Amino acid sequence: MTKRRLVILAEGRLDVFGAKTAVSIVRYRKEEVVAIIDSVNAGEALESIIGVGKGIPIVCSIEETLKLKPTALLIGIAPPGGLLPVEWRKHIIDALQNNLHIISGLHIHLGDDREFCKLAHDRKLEIWDVRKPPEDIPLGTGKAKETKTLRILTVGSDCNIGKMVTSIEITNTARKRGINACFVATGQTGIMIEGSGIAVDHVISDFISGAAEKLVLDRSQYQLLSIEGQGAVVHPAYSGVTVGLLHGSAPQGLILCHQPTRKTLRHFPNFPVLPLPYLIEVYEKLSQPLHPCKVLGVSLNCFGMSDSNALQEIQKVEKETKLPATDPIKFGVDKFVDVIRPLLP
Repeated sequence: MTKRRLVILAEGRLDVFGAKTAVSIVRYRKEEVVAIIDSVNAGEALESIIGVGKGIPIVCSIEETLKLKPTALLIGIAPPGGLLPVEWRKHIIDALQNNLHIISGLHIHLGDDREFCKLAHDRKLEIWDVRKPPEDIPLGTGKAKETKTLRILTVGSDCNIGKMVTSIEITNTARKRGINACFVATGQTGIMIEGSGIAVDHVISDFISGAAEKLVLDRSQYQLLSIEGQGAVVHPAYSGVTVGLLHGSAPQGLILCHQPTRKTLRHFPNFPVLPLPYLIEVYEKLSQPLHPCKVLGVSLNCFGMSDSNALQEIQKVEKETKLPATDPIKFGVDKFVDVIRPLLP
């Protein structure tokens, strides 16, 4: 699937947060995307819905995309629990019957589905379950801190808040400045974009830190590793992956990601988003026993805010935390790279 022409399935769920996989693939691999399937918004301008993707058509069915010569259908959502919406089966069957590979980041493995598996086998097609982890993941040993590469990990005040985007933008900006940088994907969408990585939320809990360590050791030739964070340390559902990544990758620096307009944790309205100074202290103390590190900046997801309001929020956060802050999409991440560069080996 190296030369991909992707149809992204987002039926009934096409919005910035509900279809975050679709949005990120369009943002960073737009040249590979030929169409979006969503009958609710068919015929509408994609960029007016998700902010990116000008010129990519929204259609109702696989049949409408065939003239565009697609090679694969990509599942464009990453819902809590990672289950396949029942009504989406027909789209996957249509794709396989029309000789399209399947790319899925769901928790359930579509390659284990008997009907899908038979259709794929008969047509010599591939079903790539991105979240399926490799079998050789070791226990964590702390070896990541022995590498010479600079390791920067994104952490969050909540899940689904911009950690992957921040990590990619840091990588891209660093490369433009001549730094030998690598984006380290730890989630299904990041792996689809980068082409490699381990979805740590699908790794047995005892081995999460080992998975993070393996990702670092396998990429130790780079000057800078910009490591995609997962979850949040104060999240009732996803704190395990956060701590495993923090201890396994042994970062020297953290970027805290936050959405100013979000007051409660996503999908958990009874849990408030905690103050940034408190979160900074918690993350720094959690890393202290294994590899001391500091939060270097605050990445703000100001989606839905005007540029002027976003700038006001940035100034407010910088005053509150005494750290550089920015919105990576609206204003770039030069502030972060300015802080990171002096730390390079």
